[in-house]
Amino acid sequence: MLAVYCASQSSEDPLSGLVVGERPEPEPRPGWSVVTLKAATLNHHDLWSLQGVGLPADRLPMTLGCDGAGLDENGNEVIVHAVIASPGWQGDETLDPKRSLFSEVHQGTFSERVLVPTVNLVPKPEGMSWEVAAALPTAWLTAYRMLFTNAGVQPGSLVLVQGAGGGVSTALIQLGVAAGLRMWVTGRDEKKRQQALTLGAEAVWEPGVRLPEKVDAVMETVGAATWSHSVNVLRPGGSIVISGATTGDSPPKGELTKVFFRQLRVIGSTMGNRHELERLAKLVTSRNIEPTIDEVLPLARAREGFERLASGQMFGKIAFTA
Repeated sequence: MLAVYCASQSSEDPLSGLVVGERPEPEPRPGWSVVTLKAATLNHHDLWSLQGVGLPADRLPMTLGCDGAGLDENGNEVIVHAVIASPGWQGDETLDPKRSLFSEVHQGTFSERVLVPTVNLVPKPEGMSWEVAAALPTAWLTAYRMLFTNAGVQPGSLVLVQGAGGGVSTALIQLGVAAGLRMWVTGRDEKKRQQALTLGAEAVWEPGVRLPEKVDAVMETVGAATWSHSVNVLRPGGSIVISGATTGDSPPKGELTKVFFRQLRVIGSTMGNRHELERLAKLVTSRNIEPTIDEVLPLARAREGFERLASGQMFGKIAFTA
């Protein structure tokens, strides 16, 4: 079957190890289902795997991809929940110390057929497109938990999103607007800032600028480059919710004095659980939210999508169809 996989790894030239070619069919086993893929979406996680981050070389070749949607063996339309709990784990799977994502321990979703724990199958709402369904499990679920589980905000709250254009950032804007939040966004690229306005952002700013008022919460995925700004723009008692650090995890200043003196909350946030994914899918459907899809490509042209992601040119999600 056709698949997109990591055959080798390189921190300098990650795409050198990317292969679009034939891989063995998944072998069914108890408690798992074979899903016929209809669509999948690309994440930075896939680039990091090609760089050797989070994926040991002894697990290669590894089919890439965390997100997906398709048909189970009974013809049911399903969304693939990306977080896989370890055997016997009870409770929120994101708190399982031995949890994994697809393409870390188990083969990923960028293939014509995918082996999935049956418990990880979430019903796809009727009428939802395959590309939208495939966009939800990683970036959109991360944004959902950041805003509605961890940020402690309410309708009318002012929220700053650090970084415009990525899948999590666009999801944060769209979900926040749908929930009645005032969404401000920073971004280096003028075009992406203007695109954020078209998604409903109230205002956009260049990174690091002095804002006209303090915000209730900051959604932080950038890391070292924006950390001090995130601390400085918060009102006393406000929250930083951090789910990533694309510019590194060692900021020049930790800002600890400001954190304790102003009683700021710093909350780590990782993905979301199956129940949150179910609620997210229903929210997207009931509020007619259209997740931002940058480009849709057939699986056979996956390299083009990886190249676009690596260049930083995309706005929203890049989807593959099988």
